Amino acid sequence: MRIIARPIMREFWERHPDAKGPLLTWEKVVKNADWEKWVDLRSSFGSADRDGSCIIFDIGGNKYRLIGRVFYGNHRVYILKIMTHAEYDRDRWKKECGCHEPQPEKKS
Repeated sequence: MRIIARPIMREFWERHPDAKGPLLTWEKVVKNADWEKWVDLRSSFGSADRDGSCIIFDIGGNKYRLIGRVFYGNHRVYILKIMTHAEYDRDRWKKECGCHEPQPEKKS
């Protein structure tokens, strides 16, 4: 899978240095994955959840959350947001990430 918006990871671990190792581990798993559907993703990340069109990954023993969109057909994972568990619990991310909005249409 190809990860889009990797700088979001770097910006996050610069603020939360203990997140760097877990994020790099997540990145390695995703880059080596060949997911074709949700069940494939869940075989790699058993604690991942879906909310609308977003996938929620637990990072660092559930200390952090990474919100992304996975496009199985073109093998891309878009990082939308990374946050602490406390930030996640505030639920603002749902609106900020557009998880319940229609996915963008492909450009012709």
